[in-house]
Amino acid sequence: MIPTLNLHDIQYSQLDSKTWCATAQVTASCPLIFSDLFSNSTLLLNANLSNINTDKFCHITWHYYIPNASLSARKIAYEQRQQQRAGVRLLLQSLLNKLNINDSLDDLSFPYRLVNSQYYVCFSHTGRSSPNTSTQPSGGKPFNGLDNKVAVVISFHRPVGIDIETNNLEWRVAKRFYHMNEIAILQTLTFMQRDTVAKLLWQIKESFIKIHQYKLAQGLGMDYSYLITGLVNGIEEQAQLSLAFNDDKTGYYLVLLPKRQTVIVY
Repeated sequence: MIPTLNLHDIQYSQLDSKTWCATAQVTASCPLIFSDLFSNSTLLLNANLSNINTDKFCHITWHYYIPNASLSARKIAYEQRQQQRAGVRLLLQSLLNKLNINDSLDDLSFPYRLVNSQYYVCFSHTGRSSPNTSTQPSGGKPFNGLDNKVAVVISFHRPVGIDIETNNLEWRVAKRFYHMNEIAILQTLTFMQRDTVAKLLWQIKESFIKIHQYKLAQGLGMDYSYLITGLVNGIEEQAQLSLAFNDDKTGYYLVLLPKRQTVIVY
């Protein structure tokens, strides 16, 4: 059965005169068909139970049938990717409706653009686990459905990048991929500062990877050490709903939305 996707906690933001973003929670659910579920039990309830010889139940050999509902890891991953793909597009349509823009997505090549208005489009989504962090959800329970956060940004100016991430970044992963200048500065920070800034750097790198279509290792190895001081100063003010600053080296604007765990480069 095809799951129904639902958006929750949608938040819209205007970054400048022609750049907007949206974030949301997306869930997938498969509605039960109660007419099928209870069709046989209805007949039983309507039967005259006084005519049933319950003594014979003790001598019946019962065979239990448990349907093989388990899916392979590859199949689960594929279905989640399909649902995530549909989820970000559902959020894009919600944003276009909010802006009264009647347009459609051209996703045949990168960067994505809207067909008529030619706005640039970029997506991001999260999962319950990430290859860069712990693969076991909290509580040790396996994850068999979709319960993700999704994000989208559109801009008329130029290609844009966005990354939403709820998981922390392991320090060993940062040391493996980050530039040595970044590692040297991060090691001088407190553990809390280091972990927070390392995660933000990852999101900034991911955003630039989407903009420039870098290969993953190439993009993660770029040196953004010159941004660390600004990031440290920004996270000291936890009450801020957003932090925006210019990246003079690349000529891009960076927006951090801490409450929504989202980074946008436009």
